[in-house]
Amino acid sequence: MAQKVARFLGTNNIDNAARLCHAPSTAAMKHAIGVAATTCSYKDWYGTDLIIFFGANPANDQPVTTKYLHEAKKRGAKVLLVNPYFEPGMARYWVPSTLSSALFGTGLADYWFPVSQGGDIAFLWGVLKILIANGWVDERFIRNHTVAFDELKSQSANLEFAQLEAQCGLDRAGMQEFAGLIRDAATAVLVWSMGITQHAFGGDAVQMILNLGLVKGFVGRDKCGLMPIRGHSSVQGGAEMGAYATVFPAGKPINRQNAQNLSDQYGFSVPDWIGLTAPEMVEACARGQLDLFYCLGGNFLRTLPEPEYVRSAMANVPTRVHQDIILTDQMFIEAKGEVLLLPAKTRYEQDDGGTETSTERRVMFSPEIPRQIGESKAEWKILRDLAAAIHPDRAHLVGCETGRKVREEIARVVPFYDGIQRFKSTGDAFQYGGPHLCADWKFPTPDGKAHFRPVALPDLGRPISAATLNSRRPGAGGTGPAPSIFRVS
Repeated sequence: MAQKVARFLGTNNIDNAARLCHAPSTAAMKHAIGVAATTCSYKDWYGTDLIIFFGANPANDQPVTTKYLHEAKKRGAKVLLVNPYFEPGMARYWVPSTLSSALFGTGLADYWFPVSQGGDIAFLWGVLKILIANGWVDERFIRNHTVAFDELKSQSANLEFAQLEAQCGLDRAGMQEFAGLIRDAATAVLVWSMGITQHAFGGDAVQMILNLGLVKGFVGRDKCGLMPIRGHSSVQGGAEMGAYATVFPAGKPINRQNAQNLSDQYGFSVPDWIGLTAPEMVEACARGQLDLFYCLGGNFLRTLPEPEYVRSAMANVPTRVHQDIILTDQMFIEAKGEVLLLPAKTRYEQDDGGTETSTERRVMFSPEIPRQIGESKAEWKILRDLAAAIHPDRAHLVGCETGRKVREEIARVVPFYDGIQRFKSTGDAFQYGGPHLCADWKFPTPDGKAHFRPVALPDLGRPISAATLNSRRPGAGGTGPAPSIFRVS
């Protein structure tokens, strides 16, 4: 509803957390395999040989997944962690839903490969160089289902280990050990998160993970997958609904033809120009180029860098609107003119119920929990009422008078969400695309094949680097010297 109302009002200046988190994953995956979502399910962790986390900290950021890791390890999976920091929760975690783990804890990571900050690409090049040189790749899969492997092979041969070691912070022995684990694995799930995507070269880093998965055919089959793990519930769904400055619903890029198609579906003209992303919006605020700034949830003071700059920028807007279920400190930033607060209901109180989409593409329904607190309204209803108040003569074009009608429209505009319109009860759900995307190695790319892409080593610029930790509990994370061995005891 947010993206529809924005376009009803004539703007593509709309953004959400999904783009900030995994836009590099979307771009790289669409190019490489033709899809922009996790290709497997959590159940593929059960029985796989390896689960590899790149720039991810599931014990802290996706704690529900630890029960799957616990069961996967009981069935023989080895867990590898490629990250500058070793989170204590990955050494031992107490899974509350499992009695033995709740009492004694579960060791999660078996190996830690402490790459330097930004060193993932160099590390993965070293691993690929070893795999390719020794023939430890799935040649049949590569020959029949991929393109551009020769370019990858050629670039790997031209790279020197000394250069790769210097940039990734690990010696050749560490790369060799990792490559040996890949060599011996018949199946693996590769998982990555913000530690990969939040670099200027995040798209290239994701591509290197995809290159690694493709040389062994770790996609489109049981106990294998490529998984950009999400940090918040329904970030996946938020991405697919098109609340982006750069794409329309269903991930369609903004251009004249797609704008016309969406206009035909909505019954009103949709703009065909690229809008402002969230950081660009803040910069526009600072320059005095925005008359109104509408924040639906979130808190830029806590999520964007340079909070004092953000504070001064937001104070420079004549009118700000904050729609949320709680008060946040960004709401109290002084404004040139007015600050309006619109109280919203929680997702579980939405009229006619609501849905969310998980990391594994599972669309799930939550029935409405009837409750009324003050003047709060369902979030979609606030947006619809706003559009109707601004253009009462065209309000009928917005449609979506009920939650059910919102879901019916989603099914029409985002075809792979067909089925959402039939949700009625607790437990109603479906996994779009089935258990595996790219099943049987059928890739929805123009030529039907997966695409390797060699990437350049990034210019890290400075010998000193810093990182932020995304933590949901005090004291999470830690630093220390790289160990002389990589196995976690």
